[in-house]
Amino acid sequence: MGRIDDLANRYVDEWAPLNPAGATFVGIQGYDDRFEDLSPDGFAAGADLTRRTLSDLSGVEPGSESERVAKEAIEERLGLELARYDAGEVTSEINVISSALHGLRGAFDLMPTDGGDAVHNIASRLNAFPRAIEQLQVTLREAAAQGHVSSRHQMIEVAKQCDIWTDPARDNFFHALADRLDADGALRGELDRGAAASTAATQAFGLFLREELAPLGREKQAAGRERYQLASQYFLGAKIDLDETYAWGFEELARIEGEMRKVAAQIVGSGASIDDAVRALDADPARRIEGKEAFRDWMQSLADKAIGELHGTHFDIPEQIRRIECMIAPTSDGGIYYTGPSEDFSRPGRMWWAVPAGQTEFATWKEVTTVYHEGVPGHHLQVAQTAVRTELLNRYQRLLLWVSGHGEGWALYAERLMEDLGYLADPGDRLGMLDAQAFRAARVIVDIGMHLELEIPRDNPFGFHPGERWTPELGWEFMRGHCRVQDDVLRFELNRYLGWPGQAPSYKVGERIWLQARDDARARKGADFDLKEFHRQALDLGSIGLDPLKAALARL
Repeated sequence: MGRIDDLANRYVDEWAPLNPAGATFVGIQGYDDRFEDLSPDGFAAGADLTRRTLSDLSGVEPGSESERVAKEAIEERLGLELARYDAGEVTSEINVISSALHGLRGAFDLMPTDGGDAVHNIASRLNAFPRAIEQLQVTLREAAAQGHVSSRHQMIEVAKQCDIWTDPARDNFFHALADRLDADGALRGELDRGAAASTAATQAFGLFLREELAPLGREKQAAGRERYQLASQYFLGAKIDLDETYAWGFEELARIEGEMRKVAAQIVGSGASIDDAVRALDADPARRIEGKEAFRDWMQSLADKAIGELHGTHFDIPEQIRRIECMIAPTSDGGIYYTGPSEDFSRPGRMWWAVPAGQTEFATWKEVTTVYHEGVPGHHLQVAQTAVRTELLNRYQRLLLWVSGHGEGWALYAERLMEDLGYLADPGDRLGMLDAQAFRAARVIVDIGMHLELEIPRDNPFGFHPGERWTPELGWEFMRGHCRVQDDVLRFELNRYLGWPGQAPSYKVGERIWLQARDDARARKGADFDLKEFHRQALDLGSIGLDPLKAALARL
């Protein structure tokens, strides 16, 4: 490897001690007993590392095409991370899905639990949790004093999450974690003290949000065009025309719903509505599973089957990643997500389901496509294959380089690909895929519309409040009218969009750019175009910004 790869590897070596929870997340060993410094000085140290690395990279010319890709990808990502820090976005971030608080809590989910050393690490981290929370409060205070603050609504919603995580009748997260571990004597005492301290710290943080920070929070939840443009570019790794994309969202949702009506007619009969088909599918006992453990087992079976059948046919799946674990998450926030394998693959890639409180029944027709999105050929193939490619990618590319538009766009592209490959021949499963696509298209409209407070087109295909300006209330009405998601989950989703501007559209917009890249490659290569080769070449670049992706593919 050349100089650029050396700089990238050095960055990882210096980044891990500054980000122990992040190191756990990506599977770098040796940091599981501590947390990062979340004080202003700790955030500043991370920004200094980024600046130094960008400065060093600027003076090095690539010696090969792979180094050129690496340099373009790293500069794009680190440059945007630094821009977000300088804009005060990083140190002020509080929202219901992505913040330093969520990183601290989520780190425990990925830690080994077997053996004395593993349990000791968890105990140490539980006892370190309160200090990290205190540091985070200092940072949020300082950011607010400088005029950088999240919306009041997000603070209150996160405070509610703190209540749920610590409620003995709900998640009771820290005590439940300690109780699951095999320990006695002094180690048991350390675990129990840490669980109590972490619970108290989380409760105190919720109180801090409600009583101290919320009065300083922004009343308006809309990000505005300047903040949104930076957020959109960060999540996509590409600059897009927000107004054109907003208009495209209406066209795309109308197109998908047209497809859904055709499939509904196959399920129920001519003249049937989408909701008629949904009711018929929900009433079919063959398409319902009782109990979250049984549902987890169903997901595992389908994920294993996809890996077995796609390997050697449409993809060459490395041996190290022909295993995925389907997991029930220890919290009830709602949502499904993927976490990658550890660097040495001792921890496999995992598909997680944070089951909403009280949900005991699951409709499989909606979730076949979800398994393909999170598993293979979606996130698991993409993320875990990147981790394997030591001969092609440096350590930063394999472990730290993640772009939402690339990753979520690929996973949504993978759902459609499975239809093309014949895996969604069942009309119910196909309607589930289209419903997921419609959900992502609606998010493009609502996310851009709410944060830019745009006018709703007077000629929109749905006749929805023509000429009015988007508000969170209209966002709720629109999502509820076009998405078949239970209200508590949909409310969480809307809060997520309002607190995390630009991320939700990265799925559908990312898929759009992936499809454009495939069409461009087909046009360039003509009769020589091979779909399997296109997928291999594209994924071998790692998770990179979508503008660098298009540039790299154009050079192949």
